[in-house]
Amino acid sequence: MGVKGLQYFMETCYPETCIHVDLRQLAAAHAEAHPDIMPTVVVDGMACLRYWYQCQAWVHGGQWKEYMHFLNKFVEAFTVTGIRLVFFFDGTIEEQKRAEWVKRRLRVNQDIARIFNYIKNRHQQPDRELFCLPSGLATFSRFALKSLGQETRCSVREGDYEISEYALRNNCIGILGQDTDFVIYDTVPYMSIAKLRLENMTTVQYSREKLCDILKLQKSDLPFLACILGNDIVPEHQLQNLRKNALTLYGKEHQGDKVQAAAEFIKSHRPNSDETCGISSLPLSKVDVEVVEKGIQSYLLPGQTSPWLDRSLPFPELVCVMGKYLNKDILQAATEKHIRAECFMIYNVLQDGVVECSNTLEDEELGLPPQAILYQPLREHIYSILLPRSYGETLSVKEWFVFPRNPLKEPKIVAPTPLNLPEGTPDLQTLWFGNDSEMTSVRVSTFLAVFDLQDFTEDLKSFDTPLVAVICLVTYIAIQAKHFSVEDIDAYLSQAVCIRYKSYTDLQHMRVPQVDPRAVHLGSLFVRGLTYLIAANSACGFPFAMNEIMPWKIFDGLLFHSKYLQAHSGCAKEELLEGNPAWISLFLTLRDLVLKACRRHGSTLLSFPCRLQHGRPMDAESHRECEPQLLSTSDCYYRQQPRGPAFHMEGHGYRPRSRTRHPNRRRNYLAPRWPR
Repeated sequence: MGVKGLQYFMETCYPETCIHVDLRQLAAAHAEAHPDIMPTVVVDGMACLRYWYQCQAWVHGGQWKEYMHFLNKFVEAFTVTGIRLVFFFDGTIEEQKRAEWVKRRLRVNQDIARIFNYIKNRHQQPDRELFCLPSGLATFSRFALKSLGQETRCSVREGDYEISEYALRNNCIGILGQDTDFVIYDTVPYMSIAKLRLENMTTVQYSREKLCDILKLQKSDLPFLACILGNDIVPEHQLQNLRKNALTLYGKEHQGDKVQAAAEFIKSHRPNSDETCGISSLPLSKVDVEVVEKGIQSYLLPGQTSPWLDRSLPFPELVCVMGKYLNKDILQAATEKHIRAECFMIYNVLQDGVVECSNTLEDEELGLPPQAILYQPLREHIYSILLPRSYGETLSVKEWFVFPRNPLKEPKIVAPTPLNLPEGTPDLQTLWFGNDSEMTSVRVSTFLAVFDLQDFTEDLKSFDTPLVAVICLVTYIAIQAKHFSVEDIDAYLSQAVCIRYKSYTDLQHMRVPQVDPRAVHLGSLFVRGLTYLIAANSACGFPFAMNEIMPWKIFDGLLFHSKYLQAHSGCAKEELLEGNPAWISLFLTLRDLVLKACRRHGSTLLSFPCRLQHGRPMDAESHRECEPQLLSTSDCYYRQQPRGPAFHMEGHGYRPRSRTRHPNRRRNYLAPRWPR
């Protein structure tokens, strides 16, 4: 993120460009100078996620109640200081940055593979060097901050641009983030989230003014400097020859001198005030000129110009690809809710028919399909609600979803699948704007139809919203995932019951005797499913309150991991539910409903515990002797699943699961051995 090598240059070569600032003093000075404007800091939410997620446990799927506690502390520290916060999150990925996004996602995939290898070999969470953010953290953080009363926004174009423009237009104190692009924009001061100390409200400001003084550049030169060094629009390799020539021409010998060499090049080629020539007069190819012009233009806020551009390039307008098919009221409502961070995925589908999903902690060797594949039927149902079927044309969505072995060379084209409702899929206009008394039940039944649970509307009326969400997700996973056992259901449901009565401190001090890779995968699978559940709720006109279907109401990674180890060690239900009769009763009710729904869909599940003893893995011989069990004669719908390919992804390099097993695989992880 940001300009290649610029932060290192400022911190290491010229530390005087990094100014220690006291936010309380800045707020007081701003209030004195502008008594009618509350001191405001604009926060780059995407850059702050690593700072905010201070929970020690991260591999299990997220410690969401604990995370909410840290977020609340962050907000309170600024509130006490008298500073208003406005949070921005990336709401879309511009196509000109797609290549860089793909490059990063593939690199993270390699890190995730290393994480699972570490877990299989050591049965514990890796050190912080391999830290990976829990799935869906950016999505849930938007709703978390809104629930804390904070103004939260999603961008409709490049996030850094919107942050810089908003901060400048509203005369804010500064921008809090971790991206040197904010040094390049001619906007308010940029301050580091990584250097922030809440205990005394100090941080470091990266001064673009001091940088210009040192390099003898003007602020209007900084966008060109960023392009020469490399950023998200101009890849580092694009102008590699120019940098090498500059290093040689200006007597710079080391790669660390490239910032100064680039600055020397800019000064020697800077257009005079009476000249009209700019980038096009430089020794660059036509392709390089076009890319650099786009790069410079991307940094120009409204009303700003650059001496390096021969012509004023038109600012790229937002083009609604789906516009000709959509009602204008629908698109406007989707846009407004998106900007206010009140929905998820809806705007992206309706605006340009493109959806992205970043990396998930999942391992292809565990016999479970990637979340992208598992939840595709669910997303197809969501698309069928959003996209009209008219003009004899079936609309589709381009999905850029990250999972192992997907090279991300092109998006997958996914077509909508109609809901299985007798009256058909309700019209989006009616779902979103209908006010009559029957619309609530229509929205709920449509939502349940996304999960193919429309026949269970009456059964679910007795449960509160968080439990409805759990039932929908667990049932869906149990039906879709081939290698899934009754013990997995018990683990999901028991943690959903227990978390309702535990504080963040209770969960914070939990420990598990070991880390199981399959439980890690299942934890991430559930949390990623919650993002699609939020999308379904958004598409159906919000039949449920968003705050009631958030992970801090439903899921805790450590608690789930603990219940998974217990369930697969064959412990009694009393132990699984911590001896509480009311919890046991609720658990059994949920369990009966989930199994009933699975049976209704023709999905029969094995009771197949891994026979863990006090959280320790069996030896290989004991594992081979483990056999599937029937729970009781009343549970006769359990049967052995046939062995075979778990899934197949054509065109994405994803092969069916091999029938040949590595001889040591069972010793490495605790996945069930499914019989033939």
